[in-house]
Formats: sequence, C-alpha cells, structure tokens
Amino acid sequence: MSKDTVVIGASNNEERYSYKATVSLKNHGHKVYPIGIKAGKIQGLDVITDKPAIQNVDTVTLYVGPQNQEGWQEYIFSLKPKRIIFNPGTENSVFEKAAQAKGIETIEACTLVMLSIGNY
Repeated sequence: MSKDTVVIGASNNEERYSYKATVSLKNHGHKVYPIGIKAGKIQGLDVITDKPAIQNVDTVTLYVGPQNQEGWQEYIFSLKPKRIIFNPGTENSVFEKAAQAKGIETIEACTLVMLSIGNY
C-alpha cells in the first residue's frame, strides 16, 4: 500500500541517506515529497525548499539532527502525519513526546532498513 511520505532534510547529494531514502521510497511505490533547504532534483523529483501544506501525509521521515529540528516541529505537526520516523542521528525525546501527545506514532528506526525488510 502506498504511503504519502514527506522526507525532511532531503538532499540531492547521492551520498546522503535522505537521498537514498527518497529514491527507495519512490522505487517502492510511495508518493514522496522531498523537503530540504537547497533546491535540486532527486531522480526527477524537485526538492521542495518551502513548507507547503500537504494533505493525507502518512509518514514523515526525518533526516535533520536534533539541533536543527526546532524550526521543523510545528510544520511537521501541521501535516498531521500518522507517524514520524526518527532516523539514526535524529532521535529527540522532547520532540517525540510532543508528537505522541498529539496522537502521532513515533519510531526510532532507519527508513532504508524498514523498506528493505518490508515493514515500512
């Protein structure tokens, strides 16, 4: 089943995990919204550099470290995702508790691993 997914911290640098996750999500048939701070393309998808309203978001997968998450938190909540995946290096207990208080599931996991083993 396709899950509309917002990638926060998306980069068009092929070495970055956010790039790899965007490609893998797309290849697994999910609708992907890569959002980052620098414009570019990831396999034909434009990296979005603002914070647009997006409807029907299932998952936000996070590739922004805790020190840079504050500016993203309210935006992520405005998307009303069902869950937020905190990829390695993005774990933030304060953010996670705030999300859980809003009824959003939080997972500390690697999006790439979840996709590869079929439990995304």
